[in-house]
Amino acid sequence: MKSIVSFAAAILLSLPAWAETSGIKVDQVWARATPGAAKTAVIYFTITNTGTTPDTLEGEASTPAAEHAELHEDKVTNGVMQMRPMKSLTIDPGKSVALEPSSGYHLMLIGLKRPLKEGQTVPLTLTFDHAGKQEVTASITKVGAMHSGETSSAGAAPATSHDMSAMPGMAH
Repeated sequence: MKSIVSFAAAILLSLPAWAETSGIKVDQVWARATPGAAKTAVIYFTITNTGTTPDTLEGEASTPAAEHAELHEDKVTNGVMQMRPMKSLTIDPGKSVALEPSSGYHLMLIGLKRPLKEGQTVPLTLTFDHAGKQEVTASITKVGAMHSGETSSAGAAPATSHDMSAMPGMAH
């Protein structure tokens, strides 16, 4: 009996380390705020595989914020930008994949249940072939943001008065 308890304890103590060996890290999870009538939104994030084997993000995710969440890729074909759903995205060991405005990859939320408002968060469940389900939270940034953490007040220049009367055609 003592050996069974010791064995069970060893298994339980190894579970956190086992879960961490998936090697998948998801961070910089964010989305832009949406106008009131929008029915779609996009979530961006970075996936890093610190493991020793490739892992694959499945093409569908879940969130209470929308009816569907799909992995999409933007591609230019014959001079025309096309957005298409992807079945999956493989992350090789030791590599990162950024789903960001300039990468062509994003997670599309379809059938928004309510507008995404700056300062709020959205829970999201991603599924990987090996790492399993990963729960993450997207921070909502300002409309038109190009990176995580960008808010309406971020980077705003202080209001100043400029005298342009010395410039030709600028006198008032």
